[in-house]
Amino acid sequence: MGRLQDKVAVITGGAGGIGLACARLFLEEGAKVMLVDRDDGALHRVVDELGSANCDHIAANVTSAAQTQAYVERARHRFGRIDVLLANAGVEGQVAAIPDYPLEEFERVMAVNVTGAWLALKYAIPVMREGGGGSIVVTSSTSGIRGTWGISPYTISKHAVMGMMRTAALECAAWNIRVNTINPAPVATRMMQSLEVQRAEATGSMTAEEMKAKLTAAIPMRRYAAPEEIAQVMLFLSSDASSYCTGGVYMADGGISAGAV
Repeated sequence: MGRLQDKVAVITGGAGGIGLACARLFLEEGAKVMLVDRDDGALHRVVDELGSANCDHIAANVTSAAQTQAYVERARHRFGRIDVLLANAGVEGQVAAIPDYPLEEFERVMAVNVTGAWLALKYAIPVMREGGGGSIVVTSSTSGIRGTWGISPYTISKHAVMGMMRTAALECAAWNIRVNTINPAPVATRMMQSLEVQRAEATGSMTAEEMKAKLTAAIPMRRYAAPEEIAQVMLFLSSDASSYCTGGVYMADGGISAGAV
């Protein structure tokens, strides 16, 4: 029996690197998976790649209450329940110092990373409660425990979801719903490629490759995480192996937080 045998998992940001890695692993572990992403074309390609009858998908803007309700209801209608929610959708935003940061971009990052996660919890928790409980994992970041130059909205958002997680963990404990965050260091995904380019351009003196080398050198393990490594931690937090874990911050950061103040 797989570690998620017959459990139903909803994964937002499901067409991205971490979301896809989780979907693949969760299906291997016996789960039924509902993938949610704004990019319908990418979702179709991912579902075709996974090739599983136990995988469904729906395109949705996670900042919309109506579209969030729609993907929660789609999961319940298709699979009968929700046992696991991975609130994983997120955007990095632009790179700029606070005085130069566009207000509309700040609002966009906060809407996706904070409001999107909050809406997922708001509408999924009642379904999970009806089903007798489950596990919620919210994707934060090492930026959720420290400052990061040039990406203030992203950093603020990743601090915010940790407060959201802790509040939800207290509210949901009586309903047998566990809530935790995973806080990765840089992961080898599109998001990091975007940040490498933007941060290099902000310096005016580095290439993207040089910026990647600089970021990698700041990680004690001297490498980015693979999406599959983050998926393994999400699997633990989603499965019954973590049955006494709630309200926790789970660093998957190659040692970065070991040196954090």
